[in-house]
Amino acid sequence: MSKLPKLGFLYLDYVLRFFDKSNFKGWPNKIESVTYHWKNDKKRFIKEVKRKKIDILIGNIPATAYETFVEIAKELPHVRFVPSLETQFSNKSKENVTLFCEKYKIAIPKTRIFYDKKKGYDYLEKKATYPQIIKRSYGPSNYGGYFVHKANNFAEAKKLLDEKQYTPIYTQNAIDLKHSGDIRVMLIGHKPICAFWRFSGKGQWITNTSQGGSMSYNNIPMNALELAVKASKAAKAEYWACDIAIDAKNDKPYILECATAFAAFPYVRDWICQYLMWDFSKGRFPKPHVPMFSWEELGKIDSSLLRTMRHIGFSKYKPSCDGTWYINEKNDAFEMELSEQSNENDLPDSIAPENLPIKNDLNKNSEVEAHFDGKKINFNHATLTDLMSLYGMEDELAIDIKDYLEANIITDASDLLELESIDEQMLKTWDNHIDDMRVDINSVTKESLNKIKGIGTKLAKIILDFKEKNGKFSSLEELKNLEGIGKSKFAQLKSRLKIGE
Repeated sequence: MSKLPKLGFLYLDYVLRFFDKSNFKGWPNKIESVTYHWKNDKKRFIKEVKRKKIDILIGNIPATAYETFVEIAKELPHVRFVPSLETQFSNKSKENVTLFCEKYKIAIPKTRIFYDKKKGYDYLEKKATYPQIIKRSYGPSNYGGYFVHKANNFAEAKKLLDEKQYTPIYTQNAIDLKHSGDIRVMLIGHKPICAFWRFSGKGQWITNTSQGGSMSYNNIPMNALELAVKASKAAKAEYWACDIAIDAKNDKPYILECATAFAAFPYVRDWICQYLMWDFSKGRFPKPHVPMFSWEELGKIDSSLLRTMRHIGFSKYKPSCDGTWYINEKNDAFEMELSEQSNENDLPDSIAPENLPIKNDLNKNSEVEAHFDGKKINFNHATLTDLMSLYGMEDELAIDIKDYLEANIITDASDLLELESIDEQMLKTWDNHIDDMRVDINSVTKESLNKIKGIGTKLAKIILDFKEKNGKFSSLEELKNLEGIGKSKFAQLKSRLKIGE
């Protein structure tokens, strides 16, 4: 009998945990946990995975950490990531969803992506048909409808983009939604195990249930399920979710979103892990039996109760001879099957359309400059909204910066290089949009001085004692007269302190 692989859960700070050990009910061996702590944690993380001799690492990776984990995966060639990094490509951005669908010829609404703001405005003014759906592309696909907007004409589109400053400009032809709703389909092993309509709230067009919409598990059209299965197989996904629009004019389905990161009730997570145990054990654990359209019956249960239910199972019904054809036709339209293993060739090219410049050459792209409206940002006083206006910023990184600010005062953007998700190339794109963050030495408190890089408790006391004895500093040059401040330390302090007006 073959030995079972060593499993490990991949956890990340600030990220909700999708699986835990109770989801792997019956797995006989210890399941390890490895947490990635962001700030320059890559080497330690790799060593811990190796030390714990993990064969399979299970967990979704947030958009901010995606590139880092591509590097980590290369350092751990004998570790299977579930889902694979290639499968999680679509999690990173809506741009990636589009590139994935284009590569595998999966139906999506007509979509244009512009890193050049002028070209984007030109398209929206002269060529686009309205309404257009404009979205914030960068970041995970599962942040709800708060960054999805409808523009009924160019004036609305321009006003929106001038205000939100989304880069790139990601815009789609709006689909005339059948029943004013879209469909969420969840799949395990390429088999739909849950599907429901999401309808917009009264007086609204957005279908996100967290923003007032409603839902129904009934009458999911087969072509929506077929499209979801096609996307799941193209992604080689162990588990997958799609948002699908049905065009009211012709009943044709289109992918709106797809990802391995999605909200799911606990019983769905249990089914996913039963499937994974079947996969990892090469059949020693049974494959979960989830009949097609079982969601119609489960959907009759009040959602407040449904979200507490665990380990739901279904017996396998053996019909009489007369009923065999009907039952098989209805329930076995799709079989749950093993997903194929991914490889690097599965990934789409980064930027295919000819109208997009090379994204990595950030210091030469005029769209980076056009992304801002002239407002200068001081990280120490910035709101999350302010931070989100910076190029390449997303939710998790903004939260990471806020967390860093609890123990530090940023006087120069280079201080942020302590965060692994930020590199020098990213800082270059922000150069012209960061305010003077030096601290006024005459008004700074002891607590603030201790949070400035390069100023310890002893030096802070020396500076404060000088102020108490002599009053305000008239010039930073006076720092040279203080104990412990030599030429190099003074040069450092000049970049962090100033004399206020």
